[in-house]
Amino acid sequence: MTRFSSLNRRHFLKRLASATAVAAAFPTIIPASARGAAGTVAPSNRITLATLGTGPRCIDVLKGALKQADAQVVAVCDVKADQRAKGSQLVNEKYGNQDCRTYENFQEVLARKAIDACIIGSPDHWHVIMGLQAVRAGKDIYVEKPMGCSLEEDQLLRKAVQKYRRIFQFGTQQRSDRKFRLACELVRNGRIGKLKHVNVWCPGSTPGGSTQEVPVPAGLDYNAWLGPAPFKPYREHLCDSAGETKTWWFNSDYALGFIAGWGIHPLDIALWGGGDLLNGRVEIEGPARYPTAGACNTATTWDLNLQFASGVTMTFVGVPNGGNNGKATGEAWAHEAEWKERYGKLDTHGTAFEGTDGWIMVNRGRLASNQASLPETPESELPLKLKVSSDHVRDFLDSIKSRQPTVSPVEEAVRGDALCYASDIAGRLARKVTFDLAQEEFVKDRTANKLLDRRTPRKPWKF
Repeated sequence: MTRFSSLNRRHFLKRLASATAVAAAFPTIIPASARGAAGTVAPSNRITLATLGTGPRCIDVLKGALKQADAQVVAVCDVKADQRAKGSQLVNEKYGNQDCRTYENFQEVLARKAIDACIIGSPDHWHVIMGLQAVRAGKDIYVEKPMGCSLEEDQLLRKAVQKYRRIFQFGTQQRSDRKFRLACELVRNGRIGKLKHVNVWCPGSTPGGSTQEVPVPAGLDYNAWLGPAPFKPYREHLCDSAGETKTWWFNSDYALGFIAGWGIHPLDIALWGGGDLLNGRVEIEGPARYPTAGACNTATTWDLNLQFASGVTMTFVGVPNGGNNGKATGEAWAHEAEWKERYGKLDTHGTAFEGTDGWIMVNRGRLASNQASLPETPESELPLKLKVSSDHVRDFLDSIKSRQPTVSPVEEAVRGDALCYASDIAGRLARKVTFDLAQEEFVKDRTANKLLDRRTPRKPWKF
């Protein structure tokens, strides 16, 4: 018994000396940031994010994510080396380390179980395939607009988001701007009387574009960039970063042009403010101009008239010379003089609600009304409320935590996209069509419905 106790005592003293030496080698005070104190968030409580596609628009969203204390961007992915480098540099400079991993293959990102959510800012033809694989991998997703290139693609992603109970935020960030929310709440609360008409306008698409075949730029994996799109030799400026020169934005192999890529913004606000009045069947007709030469083949301008079953009408216009395309043509755009006289200064985008008792117009620069005091209405006086969000990324993160819908949920994203698709199809067919927003199909119109189908992707990609 004495020998056993003596051995135990010697063993205890040896272990105590060893533990003391180890403790002396490390600081005795744990940094506040590691504990989540002093206004910081412990790493274990941060939402881990990755970007899939790191082009100019995604960089803007990435910057928003880097401002959030409870988020940690851990990976950026792009098939263009310069964009990968730009994204990772932003992340590493923010965190003061070199921990951000870069990827060319988005599936390697999705294989990382520690990543909670992805910001999808790839070219439009990739949005749905990336989104489908992300939600199946258990990731919540922030998807830039438009969701896809066809309504059927959107429907597939919506079904997956709902099935896997993932959080979805659509890149219609105007919903996180108080001006737009207030405008919609004023309309919903009857402050302009009964809604009768909505004017919607946005930049049209760029025409032309080089068709010259040139070598693939250094640092671009062109085959990976094409992905599900049909193979064609690389053409000059196709994948430029600058909006003034790139052509994929305006080529139907990869996108629907600004009738969807920009049109979704003011149309989304129209739908948000109009509510149930802008649902059900809608007749659409009017002229749209499509290029016949050059790399670009999406609608450059359009002047569409929409008649909803509720009796509310809408005018949807594509503005020449407008934003992002950098190619002023000097053309006047439909209703420009009339709307300037009515609403005052016009930007190249906006949504104007016309009611029996007045009008209210909103764009990214201002909120205006023929009732001077209307934009100053205290929100407390408006009983019907819409979801409040002052920051689109912040709203996404809050929804990830609460598991409640974002300000731009997938159901409303599909509805807005559907109206863009139906408008484009009306322009392409150059005749009146009747689209049912509730049933998500054209009424007794096989030709138009065929244009809502998803494209057949290039192997090995599939939806």
